[in-house]
Amino acid sequence: MAELKDQIRDDLKTAMKARDKQVTTVLRSVLATIGTEEVSGDAPRELTGDEELAIIRSEVKKRREAAEGFTAGGRTESAESELAEAKILGRYLPAALSEDELDALVAAEVSAAAAELGEQPGMKQMGQIVRAVNEKAHGRAEGKVVAAKVRAALQ
Repeated sequence: MAELKDQIRDDLKTAMKARDKQVTTVLRSVLATIGTEEVSGDAPRELTGDEELAIIRSEVKKRREAAEGFTAGGRTESAESELAEAKILGRYLPAALSEDELDALVAAEVSAAAAELGEQPGMKQMGQIVRAVNEKAHGRAEGKVVAAKVRAALQ
């Protein structure tokens, strides 16, 4: 399932023809990361679409964290560059859930946990609820945001 990888390769060719250095560098980097992951382990294998998305999510997260560090260190130009790279990679991720959709998903999982327990779930069940919400969100919501929403719903 290399549809995403093929899309990135096509976009890389387009960026190279347009001589867009930043996009070219970012796409080469993510393709290298995907390639490294494909050959790691006992035998080379082709990654699934979900694994490719996980790699891109990881790369976006790295760049956002680096931008936060640069901002804290007073290096705004570097922070802007990292955020621009994260935005480039963000094009390959599925659209994020809206606040309302995420709230509805959290409420549904909390009520499902309440039905299963026979009482209102507490903080002990937070991990189970966060895991269930993340599975249903299919990577369209950040873990920190999901955890915060679940924590708020349980209190």
